[in-house]
Amino acid sequence: MQVSANGVRIEVDIHGPDSGEPLLMIMGLGMQLIAWPEGLVEQLVAQGFRVIRFDNRDVGLSQPFDQLGVPNIPLAALLHTLRLPVQAPYQIADLARDAVGVLDALGLPKAHICGASMGGMVAQHLGFAHASRVKSLTLMMTTSGHRSLPKESLKVRRAMLSRPRPGTTPEQKFENVLDHYVSLYGVIGSPGYPPEPRQLRERIARGIRRAFRPQAVARQLVAIAADRHRAERLPRITAPTLVIHGEHDALIPVAAAHDLAHRIPGARLEIIPGWGHDLPEALWPRLAAEVAATARRA
Repeated sequence: MQVSANGVRIEVDIHGPDSGEPLLMIMGLGMQLIAWPEGLVEQLVAQGFRVIRFDNRDVGLSQPFDQLGVPNIPLAALLHTLRLPVQAPYQIADLARDAVGVLDALGLPKAHICGASMGGMVAQHLGFAHASRVKSLTLMMTTSGHRSLPKESLKVRRAMLSRPRPGTTPEQKFENVLDHYVSLYGVIGSPGYPPEPRQLRERIARGIRRAFRPQAVARQLVAIAADRHRAERLPRITAPTLVIHGEHDALIPVAAAHDLAHRIPGARLEIIPGWGHDLPEALWPRLAAEVAATARRA
């Protein structure tokens, strides 16, 4: 279903009973709500949650922002490196206000929040700028963005900024895009929990068929670069917080998790060996249990 949230049309998907503890799940850069696997959602429901997934603005079935154009990524990267302000089509703070709008549309005064990667950055904004709406906070494979933190390797950066090969037919273009994302997951995925190749390919293909908006990825990437002062605001977070991260995350090195846990008062830190920057099926029971344990602290 779609709701109006912060003046934006947002696609929302809900699983679990009305009596369940509301859990708002926020996905990462360019990722759709279906990137939260159904099996993980089912395990969260079994933990007593009413799981609310949604497509961030500009991705999936939510409202597109193509009228804002495609930002200049090299220019944004240069400005960020020089510590100069980056102009973004919209801000991470806007995505946080969208999330609050989803809660408003559903009549929920508060919810448990779980954000992954860029979604974890949005969740951080909820924690310090909309504290009254947050019961507990789970920050999954994400970062404060502080400049002192180690960056991804050149190999990962190249993979993230690469583009699919062109194709001459719709079928060929689809297969090239699919090959591109399968290759990307091979770079950033979990070395300790490698996916079954056919299942990975089918999952990525399902997402491409549902929606494919590469321009939105560029806009959200620049929004991340423009979010300059998040780290300094993290001590304002008062909700019970879990920072959970993979020891072998190649996209956001594990030092980011230690930094986050240090900055957020009372945060609990969990580092999982073998985990990269994805959601492998073998870890679903542990992830669901950790989110539930954090919710109980509230």
